[in-house]
Amino acid sequence: MASEEVTITVRLIRSFEHRNFKPIVYHGVNLDQTVREFILFLQQDVPLRTNLPPPFRNYKYDKLKIIHQAYKSKTSDLVVGLEDDDRLLLKEDGTMKAMGIANETEIAFFCEEDYKNYKANPISSW
Repeated sequence: MASEEVTITVRLIRSFEHRNFKPIVYHGVNLDQTVREFILFLQQDVPLRTNLPPPFRNYKYDKLKIIHQAYKSKTSDLVVGLEDDDRLLLKEDGTMKAMGIANETEIAFFCEEDYKNYKANPISSW
C-alpha cells in the first residue's frame, strides 16, 4: 500500500504575545512518518527558507499542535487555541496519521517553553 501524502499548512509561531506568525504550505507530506521525523524535517527546512525573515528562520521551534482540520471547528484565538492540549498537541512517537493529521490540516509549530509561559499568562501585547 502506498503511503498517503497530503497538503498541510504549518504556522510558525515566533511570539504568542505579539501574534507573530507565518504560514508555510507543505505539499506531499507523508502521513506514515512519525511526528518527530516531521519536526526534524521542519527544523532543517525552515532555516533554509529565504522568503522568511531571519527571526522566523532562526527560532527554536520544537512542538506541533493542530490548529484546524478541514471541515471541523476552528478556534477563535488568533494565534493558537490554548485548550484541548491532550488531544491537539502532537505526540512525537506517533505517526502523523495516528495523531489526526489529514489533508488540509493546519498545525502550529512553536517553542514549547513559550507556549507554556503564554498559557500561564495569556496576554497579548498589541
